[in-house]
Amino acid sequence: MRKFTLVLLLILAISNLTLFPRWGSALQQNYYANICPNVESIVRGAVTQKFQEPLMLLVPPFVSSSTTASLRVVMALDLIALAGGPSYAVELGRFDGLSSTAGSVVGKLPAPTFDLDQLTGIFGSNGLSMLDMIVLSACHTVGFAHCGIFSDRLYNFAPGSPMDPTLNKNYAAQLISSCPPNPNPSWHVFLDPVTPGAFDNQYFKNLQQGMGLLFSDQVLFNDTRSQSTVNSLASSSSRFEQAFVVAITNMGRVGVKTGLQGNIRENCRVFN
Repeated sequence: MRKFTLVLLLILAISNLTLFPRWGSALQQNYYANICPNVESIVRGAVTQKFQEPLMLLVPPFVSSSTTASLRVVMALDLIALAGGPSYAVELGRFDGLSSTAGSVVGKLPAPTFDLDQLTGIFGSNGLSMLDMIVLSACHTVGFAHCGIFSDRLYNFAPGSPMDPTLNKNYAAQLISSCPPNPNPSWHVFLDPVTPGAFDNQYFKNLQQGMGLLFSDQVLFNDTRSQSTVNSLASSSSRFEQAFVVAITNMGRVGVKTGLQGNIRENCRVFN
């Protein structure tokens, strides 16, 4: 199965939060105040060091399934800020799960071919609104995708229409140059061709110009039900940042485990 290859570590840091449609109230901003008061500065130092290494935005190896749930959320905060995005107070205290299998995510993550109904459905199943979904989609303001993820939009979109007619023609020509038919599986392009290394609202401006790389990106502007929200977020950086803080906080509350549902790992790499 083909998968997204995203640069923004936010996706790796909190993707597991959307797998269980339950909301928790056990999180606290000062959860570690007594047992590890410097946890955020410790994580920030490690993230900053990695962020400054060459090709950090292209090869993010240091966030993995062996990183605990709370640490992923703190890493997400720091990475967003380092890329120029908003800084916000993180709610901590998330327990780690007692199992981890590839099969547990099947059908629970959005696909690059999803339309608006499918996107709102999968986010809605986790208690997240259409606005949350649109705002969180702006994680694609940084990162990249392999050619095979979106090549159907260039060469095999629909019978009688090989190319997606909603693609900006100049942008499509750039994509064809970077991703010819049958490309090397490792070839990729930036999700945001304008400001690929900055966490900003350029993502929404791109959609207005028909420059959404994935079908699931561009549909947010093409569908009239979500177009006004895209226009609003494209018109104001501060409005986008405020909405993003609310949306990612909502996402962080999904699937919180308490009591016997999980634990805090003594070793990040193994179950207790």
